Amino acid sequence: MIKQSKLRKSRSLQRIRRHRRIRDKIRGTAKRPRLVVFRSLKNIEGQLIDDDLGRTLVGLSTLAEELTGFNGDSKNPRVEHAHAAGKLLAERAKAHGINTVVFDRGGYKYHGRVKAFAEGAREGGLKF
Repeated sequence: MIKQSKLRKSRSLQRIRRHRRIRDKIRGTAKRPRLVVFRSLKNIEGQLIDDDLGRTLVGLSTLAEELTGFNGDSKNPRVEHAHAAGKLLAERAKAHGINTVVFDRGGYKYHGRVKAFAEGAREGGLKF
Protein backbone atom coordinates (compact mmCIF):
# COMPACT_ATOMS: atom_id res chain seq x y z
CA MET A 1 0.00 0.00 0.00
CA ILE A 2 1.29 3.44 -0.93
CA LYS A 3 1.11 6.27 1.59
CA GLN A 4 -1.11 9.21 0.71
CA SER A 5 1.74 11.73 1.07
CA LYS A 6 3.76 9.89 -1.60
CA LEU A 7 0.88 9.89 -4.09
CA ARG A 8 1.39 13.53 -5.04
CA LYS A 9 4.98 13.00 -6.18
CA SER A 10 4.55 11.75 -9.74
CA ARG A 11 1.97 11.67 -12.51
CA SER A 12 1.50 7.92 -12.31
CA LEU A 13 0.87 8.09 -8.59
CA GLN A 14 -1.56 10.97 -9.10
CA ARG A 15 -3.45 8.77 -11.59
CA ILE A 16 -3.58 5.96 -9.03
CA ARG A 17 -5.04 8.42 -6.52
CA ARG A 18 -7.72 9.54 -8.99
CA HIS A 19 -8.49 5.92 -9.82
CA ARG A 20 -8.99 5.12 -6.12
CA ARG A 21 -11.46 7.99 -5.83
CA ILE A 22 -13.38 6.67 -8.82
CA ARG A 23 -13.35 3.09 -7.47
CA ASP A 24 -14.92 4.22 -4.22
CA LYS A 25 -18.01 5.25 -6.20
CA ILE A 26 -18.45 2.51 -8.80
CA ARG A 27 -18.72 -1.26 -8.52
CA GLY A 28 -19.16 -4.01 -11.08
CA THR A 29 -21.48 -6.99 -10.67
CA ALA A 30 -22.04 -10.15 -12.70
CA LYS A 31 -25.01 -8.60 -14.52
CA ARG A 32 -23.35 -5.21 -14.98
CA PRO A 33 -19.55 -5.57 -14.83
CA ARG A 34 -17.05 -2.74 -14.63
CA LEU A 35 -15.29 -1.83 -17.89
CA VAL A 36 -11.87 -0.63 -16.75
CA VAL A 37 -9.40 0.99 -19.16
CA PHE A 38 -5.61 1.02 -18.90
CA ARG A 39 -3.63 3.21 -21.24
CA SER A 40 0.10 2.93 -21.86
CA LEU A 41 2.14 5.06 -24.22
CA LYS A 42 1.56 2.76 -27.20
CA ASN A 43 -1.34 0.46 -26.31
CA ILE A 44 -4.68 0.42 -24.53
CA GLU A 45 -6.36 -2.40 -22.61
CA GLY A 46 -9.91 -3.00 -21.48
CA GLN A 47 -11.31 -5.53 -19.04
CA LEU A 48 -14.79 -6.40 -17.85
CA ILE A 49 -14.54 -7.16 -14.13
CA ASP A 50 -17.03 -8.66 -11.69
CA ASP A 51 -16.06 -7.00 -8.39
CA ASP A 52 -18.29 -9.30 -6.34
CA LEU A 53 -16.16 -12.32 -7.26
CA GLY A 54 -12.99 -10.41 -8.10
CA ARG A 55 -12.84 -12.00 -11.56
CA THR A 56 -12.06 -10.72 -15.02
CA LEU A 57 -14.84 -11.84 -17.36
CA VAL A 58 -13.50 -10.53 -20.68
CA GLY A 59 -10.25 -8.77 -21.50
CA LEU A 60 -8.70 -7.24 -24.59
CA SER A 61 -5.62 -5.28 -25.56
CA THR A 62 -4.55 -3.59 -28.78
CA LEU A 63 -1.89 -6.32 -28.85
CA ALA A 64 -4.58 -8.98 -29.50
CA GLU A 65 -4.15 -11.21 -32.54
CA GLU A 66 -7.23 -9.76 -34.26
CA LEU A 67 -5.79 -6.23 -34.04
CA THR A 68 -2.13 -6.87 -34.86
CA GLY A 69 -2.50 -6.05 -38.56
CA PHE A 70 -4.50 -2.87 -37.96
CA ASN A 71 -3.42 0.15 -40.02
CA GLY A 72 -4.86 3.57 -39.22
CA ASP A 73 -5.23 5.96 -42.13
CA SER A 74 -5.80 9.20 -40.24
CA LYS A 75 -3.50 11.66 -38.49
CA ASN A 76 -3.78 9.74 -35.20
CA PRO A 77 -3.77 5.97 -35.83
CA ARG A 78 -3.62 5.09 -32.11
CA VAL A 79 -7.06 6.66 -31.60
CA GLU A 80 -8.45 4.55 -34.45
CA HIS A 81 -6.73 1.48 -33.00
CA ALA A 82 -8.35 2.16 -29.61
CA HIS A 83 -11.75 2.56 -31.29
CA ALA A 84 -11.36 -0.79 -33.05
CA ALA A 85 -10.29 -2.41 -29.76
CA GLY A 86 -13.43 -1.08 -28.05
CA LYS A 87 -15.62 -2.55 -30.79
CA LEU A 88 -13.90 -5.92 -30.53
CA LEU A 89 -14.26 -5.95 -26.74
CA ALA A 90 -17.98 -5.23 -27.12
CA GLU A 91 -18.34 -8.15 -29.53
CA ARG A 92 -16.57 -10.48 -27.09
CA ALA A 93 -18.79 -9.21 -24.24
CA LYS A 94 -21.91 -9.85 -26.34
CA ALA A 95 -20.69 -13.42 -26.90
CA HIS A 96 -20.56 -13.84 -23.11
CA GLY A 97 -24.08 -12.41 -22.73
CA ILE A 98 -23.03 -9.01 -21.33
CA ASN A 99 -24.99 -6.00 -22.60
CA THR A 100 -24.58 -3.27 -19.97
CA VAL A 101 -21.45 -2.17 -18.13
CA VAL A 102 -20.20 0.49 -15.73
CA PHE A 103 -17.37 2.53 -17.29
CA ASP A 104 -14.21 3.07 -15.24
CA ARG A 105 -11.83 5.47 -16.98
CA GLY A 106 -8.97 4.40 -14.71
CA GLY A 107 -7.98 7.86 -13.55
CA TYR A 108 -7.38 9.12 -17.10
CA LYS A 109 -9.16 12.06 -18.69
CA TYR A 110 -12.11 11.12 -20.87
CA HIS A 111 -10.62 12.20 -24.19
CA GLY A 112 -8.37 10.88 -26.90
CA ARG A 113 -7.79 7.13 -26.82
CA VAL A 114 -9.90 6.53 -23.71
CA LYS A 115 -12.88 8.27 -25.32
CA ALA A 116 -12.33 6.42 -28.60
CA PHE A 117 -12.24 3.09 -26.75
CA ALA A 118 -15.51 3.91 -24.98
CA GLU A 119 -17.21 5.05 -28.19
CA GLY A 120 -16.05 1.89 -29.97
CA ALA A 121 -17.54 -0.21 -27.17
CA ARG A 122 -20.81 1.71 -27.52
CA GLU A 123 -20.83 1.15 -31.28
CA GLY A 124 -20.21 -2.53 -30.64
CA GLY A 125 -23.43 -2.69 -28.62
CA LEU A 126 -22.46 -2.14 -24.97
CA LYS A 127 -24.63 0.23 -22.95
CA PHE A 128 -23.19 2.44 -20.20
